[in-house]
Amino acid sequence: MILAASQAIVVSYTDLAIAGVMVFLVGLASVAFKLGLEKSLALAAARTVTQLLLIGFVLRWVFAQSTPWVLWPVMLVMIAAAARAAIKRSSRSYRGAGGLAFLTLVISGLLATFTVTGAILRVEPWYQARYVIPLLGMVLGNTLTGISLCLDEALTGFAAGRAEVETELSLGATRWEAARRPLRRAVRRGMVPIINSMMVVGIVSLPGMMTGQILAGANPLQAVQYQIIVMFMIAAGTSLGCILIALLTFRRVFTPNHRLRIEIIKKRP
Repeated sequence: MILAASQAIVVSYTDLAIAGVMVFLVGLASVAFKLGLEKSLALAAARTVTQLLLIGFVLRWVFAQSTPWVLWPVMLVMIAAAARAAIKRSSRSYRGAGGLAFLTLVISGLLATFTVTGAILRVEPWYQARYVIPLLGMVLGNTLTGISLCLDEALTGFAAGRAEVETELSLGATRWEAARRPLRRAVRRGMVPIINSMMVVGIVSLPGMMTGQILAGANPLQAVQYQIIVMFMIAAGTSLGCILIALLTFRRVFTPNHRLRIEIIKKRP
């Protein structure tokens, strides 16, 4: 490990191997205490190294191209993977939920990302992958968690509270009036993780982007300013994503004539 002229720390493959010793020691502890986690830990470590090195080479190529014809496919692949992960994390789902999650992430993810790159950072040209892809990745990583929690809470609320919802409908309530409480709880649950992160950032945790900039030699105050922008971007993207998936789910599970389509809600195995 050496210091570059800018005082940024340059990490070598030898340094990575030394870091891997820490994981090896965790594996030895698993064997000693008979936790049975050593195989899973080894697989996880191998996948971490392989996946991150692979994405490193891919991003180096993508950054070098700097063209929208390369950027758009990469973004769509990222969004599709995030949508799939969001649906898989929910304990309940319905037919078409994946497509709605994809639509939600397209709107919330791209809107939040390009607001930052266009209106705040003023990136020129707008399709510089070096800025767009990392920011979009941070938005998607957090928004998919919010969408998953929101979807799970909404569908669980409709399934578990079916009697209450149908009673309200039978008494003359509209579908929105009957669904309002479960949807409100769902949006709240989806937004809790990002709100909690914002509450403790800088006190309990130092986010990865800020830490990376500081290790790369950036002024800590400049790194903090970037991190504030990122946190607000993530909060906006997550909030919009939760609201959108809640509204789209509402339209999917209720008919226009105010009937709850409980039969389409399926519990994941």
